[in-house]
Amino acid sequence: MARMEVTVRLFAMLRERAGASEVTLELPDGARVSDALAELRDIAEGLPLVMAVNREYAAEDQVLDAGDELALVPPVSGGEAAVQHVRVTGDPLSLDSLVERVRDPRAGAVVTFQGVTREVERLEYEAYVEMAEQKMAAIVAAAVEKHGLCAAAAEHRVGDVPLSEPSVTVAVSAPHRGEAFAGAREIIDRLKAEAPIWKKEIDGGEGRWVEGTRP
Repeated sequence: MARMEVTVRLFAMLRERAGASEVTLELPDGARVSDALAELRDIAEGLPLVMAVNREYAAEDQVLDAGDELALVPPVSGGEAAVQHVRVTGDPLSLDSLVERVRDPRAGAVVTFQGVTREVERLEYEAYVEMAEQKMAAIVAAAVEKHGLCAAAAEHRVGDVPLSEPSVTVAVSAPHRGEAFAGAREIIDRLKAEAPIWKKEIDGGEGRWVEGTRP
């Protein structure tokens, strides 16, 4: 039987279990996502995973093709008429620069949100960056259309985020405050629920991955 190679990307606790950020599987032609999971059962055991093929969420019965990129996603902890900006970065976040991106002469309201580290020494964030930015862009675009926003932007930090520093920022502008508040709330709520971003709480040298939800 003919064989094919599939690259599997691993994140957060899966990466730690495997000791690598990606592995290559040799599978028979016509193999499905479930076949790849069976090969990786020692790594994935006990975790309620979501799968993504070529950066799109996928079911276990999806057929894989040679060269596909399969990502195992643990529960995530996170139009031209409107400016839309998203970014995942290791650099400190600037709310002022994000506000500048959403300024618009049509806007009578600008609403911002910052999520900051609290109660622990620092948070350590990891992300499937390419997919996270793609999902963030879709979330922002949907909010712009639904709420009639003039502009919207969101950024998320990866790496270490010390106490009181922001890990995620959102800024939106709209003609009126109601739409602006609703748009900002929808973006942050969906980002935390759907973007493949994970966080580990670090305090006193001890680390703990924060339990997430299935997208």
